[in-house]
Amino acid sequence: MAAETPTSTVLTAPESTFWADADRHLVRYGGGFTREIIERAAGSFVYTADGRKILDFTSGQMSAILGHSHPAIVETVQRQIATLDHLYSGMLSRPVVDLARRIAETLPAPLEKALLLTTGAESNEAAIRMAKLVTGKHEIVSFARSWHGMTQAAASATYSTGRKGYGPSAPGNFAIPVPNAYRPDFTTPDGELDWRRQLDFAFDLIDAQSTGSLAACLVEPILSSGGIIEPPPGYFAALQRKCRERGMLLILDEAQTGLCRTGTWYAFERDGVVPDILTLSKTLGAGLPLAAVLTSAEIEQAAYERGFLFFTTHVSDPLVAAVGNTVLDVLTRDRLDERARGLGAFLRSGLADMAARHEVIGDIRGRGLLVGLELVVDRETKQSSDELGARVTRRCLELGLHMNIVQLPGMGGVFRIAPPLTATEDELVLGLSILDTAIGEANAAL
Repeated sequence: MAAETPTSTVLTAPESTFWADADRHLVRYGGGFTREIIERAAGSFVYTADGRKILDFTSGQMSAILGHSHPAIVETVQRQIATLDHLYSGMLSRPVVDLARRIAETLPAPLEKALLLTTGAESNEAAIRMAKLVTGKHEIVSFARSWHGMTQAAASATYSTGRKGYGPSAPGNFAIPVPNAYRPDFTTPDGELDWRRQLDFAFDLIDAQSTGSLAACLVEPILSSGGIIEPPPGYFAALQRKCRERGMLLILDEAQTGLCRTGTWYAFERDGVVPDILTLSKTLGAGLPLAAVLTSAEIEQAAYERGFLFFTTHVSDPLVAAVGNTVLDVLTRDRLDERARGLGAFLRSGLADMAARHEVIGDIRGRGLLVGLELVVDRETKQSSDELGARVTRRCLELGLHMNIVQLPGMGGVFRIAPPLTATEDELVLGLSILDTAIGEANAAL
């Protein structure tokens, strides 16, 4: 008699038990958890255990650019996991080499060498490590409202939050001010942001503090966790010149802006600059853990000759590489860069109409389907209110819209609006309608 095949049993605990278990056993890693049990997700929506349908205006963790459970991604995962999922890190597979080549084909020269990893923090860690090795220097410059990850070097280059209480960061990390046109610190006679003077001042301070060991500048083309701050045209070309003058490498972190999110394949395309090192993550895996570091053959060769080491358990994993190839297939086939531009314009228009009705909307900014909406209690003074942002966020969720808000000192609550590139106009209209209602109700209750 043949032995019975073991089966797994999934027990669905009552909601009260679920939250009791969560409260007892989970480490709280970033504030409180959203008090919804998510059972499944599809397209632009997540679905809760009690039957609620919630529009996801954050694409998961700003990553699911093809929406949730995209059929092509599902098919790839099912096929690939049945044939080749994980290998010894020194072995190569076709999905890995194909993805490296195909990413390079989307980029300008000389970015042609790829290292495939898992997360944004890991890709930034590798990029910083490579920059330090190649230059023989160790100092890293980043924006004062940056977010590059939670591992050591990446966290040391992160200034938007999370720095207090953990002891010394990596030595040689410096912050420069963010060129925020809505809240300018250096101004022209007419009150506009004078970013050239700000940048000159920033590097005067860097030069004064540096020990002569400036290795790289690591920045985001659009600061997301910093409040969707987009430096003005011309800024990155000037920043690159500052780097060249000091023998520094320019590293651009396109975790959230890469792969069509902003209406072009890469956000840096607007500025006519090419970084020495580019890091990708979030959008590359469309929600699965996949990241990449891209650089030139010259830098890769120098790193190799100096013994570059970044040997991790999941480097060059075939399963997620296959997913990355499918992401590129869908982005290309469906022209999602064009779609992001069109939907982004539609979204901005709806938000502008909303701003005409709500005085608490101080600023609308961003590009493509990465849009920031800053709330203030006074447009003239730009006075912020944490309470207003919290009220709107809470009310949106109650009405069926998940929003992500950034609240930083000196800024109002800034909503990071980043729906999937596959969202429909009807879904955007639904989200705008809920947000409109939530803002009106929250403001009235203050």
